[in-house]
Amino acid sequence: MTDRSKRMEPLGPGVTVSNSSTGRSPRGNDVEDVSRAAAGDTHAFERLYRKHVGRIHALALRMMNGDEAEEITQDVFVRCWEKLGTFRGESQFSTWLHRVAINVILARRAKHATRRSRFIEDEVAIDTAPAKPGHGDVTLDFEGAIQKLPEGARQIFMLHDVEGYRHKEIGEMLGITSGTSKAQLHRARMLLRRHIER
Repeated sequence: MTDRSKRMEPLGPGVTVSNSSTGRSPRGNDVEDVSRAAAGDTHAFERLYRKHVGRIHALALRMMNGDEAEEITQDVFVRCWEKLGTFRGESQFSTWLHRVAINVILARRAKHATRRSRFIEDEVAIDTAPAKPGHGDVTLDFEGAIQKLPEGARQIFMLHDVEGYRHKEIGEMLGITSGTSKAQLHRARMLLRRHIER
């Protein structure tokens, strides 16, 4: 097995990759790169990192405070590196990595607040987000409104409407009922609509 610490350089806090790009396999071949990375090939892991880091960072930005997104992204890839041996190829690597990311994000959120407190926050927060004038950039306004949602509502909105999870899956991930997930999603949509229509 290749020594994982050999010829490494940091990409950011907690994540290191090879500083050489020799032995490159086709960019789209995750299966081969995963197999090589699991055997200790840091070049293969670097390719996986560079291919998927944008999507993971975007997920972290939407589900957490923007100040933490970079650190969370690095934590996800550290966890990925540690767990690569458990990937069995039963789903696409991107799907498996996304699940790893969700688990890391949920663990981080659990450190910030108790599970129940996420779902009883005041709706006043979104009312403080200034609405853009009609000629402004609606996309940026919408992103800003999402960030102002109470944490529980924002989390479920992102998992359901953006990431495509079902209420039952969300309930299992968060330890809540499907009914609570549905109620929080409705709350998020209503708050967003109220903000955008101002």
